[in-house]
Amino acid sequence: MTTVPPRHDSPYQSYVYAYPHKTAYRPLPHRPALRDLWAGEAQHALSLYLHIPFCEVRCGFCNLFTRIGSPEGLTTAYLDALERQAGAARAALDEGARFAVAAFGGGTPTYLTAAELERLCDIADRRMGADLRAIPLSVEASPATATADRLEVLAARGTTRLSLGVQSFVDAEARSAVRPQKRAEVEAALGRIRAAGFPVLNIDLIYGIGGQTEASWLHSLDAALAWQPEELYLYPLYVRPLTGLARRGRPEDGPPEGGRQESLSAWDARRLALYRTGRDHLLAHGYEQVSMRMFRRAASPHAGASEYACQTDGMVGLGCGARSYTSRLHYSFDYAVNAAEVRGIIDDYVATDDFRRAEVGHAMTGDEPRRRHLVQSLLQAEGMPLAEYRARFGSSPAEDFPVELAELSARGWLADDPEHLLLTPEGLAHSDAAGPMLFSPEVQALMADYEAK
Repeated sequence: MTTVPPRHDSPYQSYVYAYPHKTAYRPLPHRPALRDLWAGEAQHALSLYLHIPFCEVRCGFCNLFTRIGSPEGLTTAYLDALERQAGAARAALDEGARFAVAAFGGGTPTYLTAAELERLCDIADRRMGADLRAIPLSVEASPATATADRLEVLAARGTTRLSLGVQSFVDAEARSAVRPQKRAEVEAALGRIRAAGFPVLNIDLIYGIGGQTEASWLHSLDAALAWQPEELYLYPLYVRPLTGLARRGRPEDGPPEGGRQESLSAWDARRLALYRTGRDHLLAHGYEQVSMRMFRRAASPHAGASEYACQTDGMVGLGCGARSYTSRLHYSFDYAVNAAEVRGIIDDYVATDDFRRAEVGHAMTGDEPRRRHLVQSLLQAEGMPLAEYRARFGSSPAEDFPVELAELSARGWLADDPEHLLLTPEGLAHSDAAGPMLFSPEVQALMADYEAK
């Protein structure tokens, strides 16, 4: 089946966390060697990402590359493959390559046992040369897998940020999102995380769940605030093809609301209202807005490396769901959501001996680097310094993208700032519509033609 395009006037077109999206990636016909891809690349401040594609359950909204559970021996085989890939990736880099930041994502990295997490850290540290105790390290976790022994390993190995996917502190809403957890389990996990002493705690929450009201949303926000997290991410719910929620209704519709299928326009209005409620509540409680989704408690430590910039610096991704960035090519492995397809890709990954070539990706040619820089910068609350863009590209965004910026301006989403390209508060609220407006026609066509599997 093909992906279902959102309605053109919806504020929720696509969650833009990277550009281009993996649905624009295609098999690379010549399978370029990693050594050639990294030759001549700046490697003084790389990002390292390790992907663990396992979860104990699959949430109804999830379209991430992950499988539920693992047969006997699969996690060991996966870590074996990860170590082989790390060897190939490190050999492709310069001898003096340096990592400025690292992250373990998924899936759920804490699905691994404490001993397996030790091995994961060893792969990052000893095989890749990323000194985890000297650089920021972010790890994602779920309440059920945030056990004391796992957290002890992560804290000892230098984790600076622990991100817990909670989504809602209301049990009925968790069930509605097909996330089987109880608030008591969430609170217990948060207690263990705080006891482990991570400098930064992030809590993920979702708005737009079926049955969620302004009062219940504020209830979840206040429950999260009680733990004084250094960061909070507020995500709008999406119903994407092949997910559990999509199987309950048409993907282009919202979740069931009050016993009936909510229209997209009504769902859009509800999500936008809940976003504004959440934003204003956090601002009133001493948080600063970093992006549409991210809020940071004032004066709290930052989890990322100030010297690493996702717009310009490279990323080495390890694992079958990870992506890697060079200035000329973004590459990864195949992507799927369907459980059988995911299992097949993981099986192929663990059976791979030679990881010295890129398999799937998208060439960053033409104006794609300019578009990526613009997308990654403009969707931040602080905006993009115009001088920074000119210093890198020798031109201005207005010269390069007059049509796109004129449309953003016509909608009232661009602020009048002589030194920055900056979204207005309303523009920031519509980041999931503003971002896709900056995609190249080629990327839009590739994403539209992508066959969900």
